Amino acid sequence: QVQLQESGPGLVKPSQTLSLTCTVSGGSITTSYYYWSWIRQPPGKGLEWIGAIYYEGSSYYNPALKNRTSISRDTSKNQFSLQLNSVTPEDTAVYYCARRRWPPGFSDFGEYDYWGQGTQVTVSS
Repeated sequence: QVQLQESGPGLVKPSQTLSLTCTVSGGSITTSYYYWSWIRQPPGKGLEWIGAIYYEGSSYYNPALKNRTSISRDTSKNQFSLQLNSVTPEDTAVYYCARRRWPPGFSDFGEYDYWGQGTQVTVSS
């Protein structure tokens, strides 16, 4: 059973960087053909895919967020991380990490087989 757990600050000030880590257990982030994604849900809105890192290390980003986003991984810790720069209150959301298998279809949220429980991040001064 694969488990994902998000961690990071729950409050970030405007213009600062949001940093979250997803720790994976019960499976390796280097297992072939899996994408490891970050997804968020702002209050009162639907899910939004932020970006993903593939098992071999390639990264993919939502074009709307690409200029502010970086996803990296630490295979020795079986973790992957999100950095979102220059945040505004519009970045307030519940942030999830999740896994899906190839092929990509990053906004097909029904195709993700494992999700973290989500972590609330609020951007406010």
